[in-house]
Amino acid sequence: MKKTIYLCLITLIFISCKEEKKATEPKTETIEIEKNTALKYPKNLLDIFDAHGGIENWQKMKSLVFTMETKNGDEIIATNLKSREALLTNKNSTIGFDGSKVWLENKSKEKHKGYDPIYGYNLMFYFYAMPFILADDGINYKDAEPLVFEGKTYPGIEITYNNGVGETPEDRYVLYYNATTFNMEWLGYTVNFVEGIDKKELHFRRYKDWQNVNGLILPKSIIGYTFKNNKPIKPKGTNVFKDVKLSEKAFDLKMFKKTENGNYLN
Repeated sequence: MKKTIYLCLITLIFISCKEEKKATEPKTETIEIEKNTALKYPKNLLDIFDAHGGIENWQKMKSLVFTMETKNGDEIIATNLKSREALLTNKNSTIGFDGSKVWLENKSKEKHKGYDPIYGYNLMFYFYAMPFILADDGINYKDAEPLVFEGKTYPGIEITYNNGVGETPEDRYVLYYNATTFNMEWLGYTVNFVEGIDKKELHFRRYKDWQNVNGLILPKSIIGYTFKNNKPIKPKGTNVFKDVKLSEKAFDLKMFKKTENGNYLN
């Protein structure tokens, strides 16, 4: 009788352990997924993402729209975050990217002025989506020489792109961050689509004014700086952003199709 009870107890313990193991399996899988995600980025960049709301939260989002104040009036920029269709609208023109081609519709008699739409349709989107845009595929990371400005030192991460990534894969960015809070503070970047300028010298924008959008910390304003010898000198102008919306739902692709009066660009 004692032997039978003993065998029953062993059987119950075995079944209990087996069921407990099954219950813990999903938790183990989640940890492995998190580790694999972390391996994609250097530790300091992960800390920056965390300071701005977390890369996992950003990756849930599928669309972004914001309004940027300019000298010529408001400009609205809408982007599908996964597939990167884009639409930029202001009072003088509309620029769209339908997923394969860039198109332009002039709304005024004047020819479109300023940046080349082929490269410029997503220019401010890239600046605005910092630091999360630096989680894209095809990016290489390495530590950069720190930036020293007005007696304060900002560690840096240099970002370069694999061949064939983006319109200008030769672009180089350097993200400078606060060594204590890991907030992004500066962006150094080269410009490769404008003729007649040094394509290796760093231009600068300062990030110091942020807003919380769906738990993610995104710019409220960005300050452009004059520069010399790969260093910022003094402020020259500020971009202000408002009406920012992030969503887990993508925009309808019809939104990005060429308008009747638009023309595809080469």
